Amino acid sequence: MQLPFPLVEEPDAETLEAARKMFAGETDFLKGVVKMDGLPPAERIEVCFAGRSNVGKSSLINALTGRKALARASNTPGRTQEINYFTVGEDHFLVDLPGYGYANAPVAVVEKWQRLLKQYLSGRQTLRRAFVLIDSRHGVKKVDEEIMKLLDTSAVTFQCVLTKEDKIKEKDREPMLKQVREALSRHPAAFPEIISTSSEKGWGIGTLRAVIANLE
Repeated sequence: MQLPFPLVEEPDAETLEAARKMFAGETDFLKGVVKMDGLPPAERIEVCFAGRSNVGKSSLINALTGRKALARASNTPGRTQEINYFTVGEDHFLVDLPGYGYANAPVAVVEKWQRLLKQYLSGRQTLRRAFVLIDSRHGVKKVDEEIMKLLDTSAVTFQCVLTKEDKIKEKDREPMLKQVREALSRHPAAFPEIISTSSEKGWGIGTLRAVIANLE
């Protein structure tokens, strides 16, 4: 019997190499967007990354692109308040969404971010998939459930990406996976495979590149 939401198996060498070449091409920060009318033309395949504060989103984007400072990791979680666009190769956008779950952000600021996020998710025709980042050490939290519900209502397919897999103890891994799978099973927009990563060790980075490169 196959487990629901299995871990994605590593692709074959040819697929990995094709994806590596795509991400090894020209990659640049394009712009930060604070209003919908600031979005770039919808001319590329687009994927977005969502995750609560301090989940390792900037580190993951940097690992994917092989650029140490492309996405700026901040010592102040939740500092990124814009939708940040990065170009990858000739026909892809990576989109870094504002982090969520901030303890100290003013209510009005959080509401503004949430409005922008809802508008973006429901109105971007070229968005192929959202990647929801979950810290392996903590599993799915209430704030993660909220973004998953938003993706459900926006009819945007999302895939769970586990981060910081090198930081979790082996004895804690199966209980964490069980909790994550149970959480994902409650969301109709959840893609039925999980990607396991460590930006620090490079685990799963090639697999995630290949998933992105093969979206049409």
